[in-house]
Amino acid sequence: MVDIYSKINDYRKLGKDLVLVTVTEKEGMGPADVGKKMLVTSDEAFGTVGGGAIEFYAREKAKEVLKERKSFSEKYLLCGKEVYPDVKGVELPMVCGGHATLFYEFVGPKQYVYIFGAGHCGAALAKTLKPLGFHVTIIDERDYVIDQLDDSADIKVVSGFVDFIEKQGLKDNAYIVVCTPSHTHDYHVLNKILEKNYHPAYFGMLCSKKKIAEYLEKAYQEFGKDIDLKNFYSPIGLNIGGNSPEEIAISISGEMLSVYYGKSELNAHLRDPGAKKK
Repeated sequence: MVDIYSKINDYRKLGKDLVLVTVTEKEGMGPADVGKKMLVTSDEAFGTVGGGAIEFYAREKAKEVLKERKSFSEKYLLCGKEVYPDVKGVELPMVCGGHATLFYEFVGPKQYVYIFGAGHCGAALAKTLKPLGFHVTIIDERDYVIDQLDDSADIKVVSGFVDFIEKQGLKDNAYIVVCTPSHTHDYHVLNKILEKNYHPAYFGMLCSKKKIAEYLEKAYQEFGKDIDLKNFYSPIGLNIGGNSPEEIAISISGEMLSVYYGKSELNAHLRDPGAKKK
């Protein structure tokens, strides 16, 4: 018998997204007894919510949950609509005679964050994001800098910045922060992201408006004017003031949260025209 909770613990350590499907309600006949559970990943499933059409449907629905990263409940009719004419639910090709409700619980971080550069600002940002529910990978080619980090990052990698992208790749819809010790490294990372045609939900670079204007001019020349930069934030962060690494980290994490919760239009981003850093 599979221990669902041990599986959850094991996969969370690996940073793998999961969906826990639980039967929360049942009326009438059917195999979906209350309390039955099934754990679904992108390529595996453990446990059961009763088998048959309801389980097949639940597995397919769980794949949608993995993409949307949102939890919800859904009711299923395990018979024809005429048996329960007043019950709203998804009709399944079953003749059991009852109906059941499944709760799809997304188990995973808010989103995956890649921080390129483990210097003062990168380290402070990882520490700020630690309690906010993000899964943080921090990359730096300087082993002594990585060695100085505490356990605020989920994954710490000693690697060349572009080499990491080439060898490990980046998850789609991830959040990416570029704050390496050199603008040359910064530009190489951004160029590689554009070259690989990744689609981050958020990516930004720690730099001045003058530097980013210079970079964008070169990027347009190399990749064309139609490159998609709607999710690119530079200068990075919200206009809250303060220049210490910790204050910069709060500014960046605040901007990331505003994007995550769909509130970015309400805030003063440093990238916006007319924004002035106090």
